[in-house]
Amino acid sequence: MTIDGFTTCLWFDGQAEEAAHHYLSIFKNSQLGAIARYNEAGPGTPGEVMAVEFVLNGQKFMGLNGGPQFTFSEAVSFQVRCADQEEVDYYWDKLVDGGEEGPCGWLKDKYGVSWQVFPTELLQLVTDSDPEAAKRATEAMYRMKKIDLAAVRTAHAAEQ
Repeated sequence: MTIDGFTTCLWFDGQAEEAAHHYLSIFKNSQLGAIARYNEAGPGTPGEVMAVEFVLNGQKFMGLNGGPQFTFSEAVSFQVRCADQEEVDYYWDKLVDGGEEGPCGWLKDKYGVSWQVFPTELLQLVTDSDPEAAKRATEAMYRMKKIDLAAVRTAHAAEQ
């Protein structure tokens, strides 16, 4: 058996195409794929978007207009690992617009999809082999919504 990669399917209530275009406007190296429309067989109204394929930075997605039966939760989130604070600020600001901030770099976008936006360096700071430095960095992170890398670095380096 051959598996042709993985595609993440996101269930929307009529906003799949809008969401795809929104994400395409945020992530570089992204593209819109096929758009399937409901036909006379239903269950949606003929001509309305049933599903839309899109790729964000090499990750394949399918946006499905499945209806109001299912909604997103924090049980599934997408990680956006950033090179620096500038990238964190960019992705955070774009993704949280119309949504809501969460703790420790988590947010929900305007569609209810959960994202974790953080600098890759954060993982090094909170898992440092020096347990006291790692603890200070982790405690600093716990006090944040959007990650402030400079503040985490300062906490990590502080002598107590």
